[in-house]
Amino acid sequence: MEPRNFDGDADRPRSAGAKQTGRVLVIGPYLRVRAGNADAQGESYVLRDAEARLDEAAGLARAIDLAIADAIIAPISQIRPATYIGKGKVEEITGLIKGLEVDLVVMDCALSPIQQRNLEKEWHAKVLDRTGLILEIFGRRAKTREGSLQVELAHLNYQRSRLVRSWTHLERQRGGFGFMGGPGETQIEADRRLIQERISKLESELKKVQATRRLHRAGRQRVPYRVVALVGYTNAGKSTLFNRLTRADVQAADMLFATLDPTLRALTLPHGGKAMLSDTVGFISNLPTQLVAAFRATLEEVLEADVILHVRDISHEDAEAQQSDVDAVLRQLGINPDDSGRIIEVWNKIDRFDAEQREELLNIAARRPEDHPAMLVSAVSGEGIDALLAAIEQRLATKRTTLDLSIDAADGAGISWLHRNSEVLAKELHDGRFDMTVRVDETKRDIVVNRFDAVPHLSA
Repeated sequence: MEPRNFDGDADRPRSAGAKQTGRVLVIGPYLRVRAGNADAQGESYVLRDAEARLDEAAGLARAIDLAIADAIIAPISQIRPATYIGKGKVEEITGLIKGLEVDLVVMDCALSPIQQRNLEKEWHAKVLDRTGLILEIFGRRAKTREGSLQVELAHLNYQRSRLVRSWTHLERQRGGFGFMGGPGETQIEADRRLIQERISKLESELKKVQATRRLHRAGRQRVPYRVVALVGYTNAGKSTLFNRLTRADVQAADMLFATLDPTLRALTLPHGGKAMLSDTVGFISNLPTQLVAAFRATLEEVLEADVILHVRDISHEDAEAQQSDVDAVLRQLGINPDDSGRIIEVWNKIDRFDAEQREELLNIAARRPEDHPAMLVSAVSGEGIDALLAAIEQRLATKRTTLDLSIDAADGAGISWLHRNSEVLAKELHDGRFDMTVRVDETKRDIVVNRFDAVPHLSA
């Protein structure tokens, strides 16, 4: 569906085809801003293409199988406190809603409870803002117990501020204790109290989840396995890349938020070393703060990761803006997106470019600083995967020690232990002994030195 600009009577979209019920109207009420300016909410803003933004909003709606009747852009010069958009546009859209017999209007913005209530009164249709839509998607996609807890917590925090929208029965008061009690609490107060009690219970259960994850991480550190985490904008190809790197079968689909629950798999490095690869939920512009807070237990895998792969859909028209959005979420988590010692940019989907465009991308990547490399890959075709694995291994190696040792070829147990607990970089047989070069984690360094008389490796 082609998004259309809805900026006055001349551009008013016409009702298409026969009237249907149960359909959705997606509206992009985007501020007219200049590149480099801050948006109305004070956040750093990278100018996005309005049609691309609307297309993403429509994609979010389709992600929960909503039937889209129309998608329009309604540019605004300022945000109105009562209805977000101006009175004239509210009236124009009222006619469109009646013509299309729309039951649900999706506003691609964050609405206050008052704005949402006022629009529903004007349009006589349910109104869902961007935050509510993303919460609906997460609610449907959560499969594990942990994911369900996190989504419910985010949803309740969102609902708590929306009780002002409820029906008039919430204003009635319950009687106090006994027959002669005082006025008691209003229904809205009772509902808020019940929601708060449920929130407290969920937070307690999620603390147990966090404790379990800490135990799992502690177990991996004893092995020890380094952790590599995938982050990126939703639909950037993280799950496809995850499957390519680990030979796993995590769901990967061309849709927003195809993967929600976190997944961990073993990653084999070029020289036989092991790491744990973590696939996390995708980020998106204006990701609800409730979700960032609720999913902190899941995102702790990112916080604790030794290497973070920032996967970008380099073929997307808004690739730069998407990078800015991911960087903003990383900052919310306390991660510096400019930490070159920890973050590797992965430019995915290069299979979508022709030879000339690919050469141009390679030149752009080559001009980047050495400490901020960009790895060009195609998770679909496998192009660039070997180079990416080598870059991951090299980044992990900065926190490991390389040692030389000589071991009797008959010491099968010792050789086996070295293969299990270190990366064997070189191994040559001389006079019944193996001369080996191994790379070990700092936690195993003293064991290797003491047991095998290993010495630091001298680079040529």
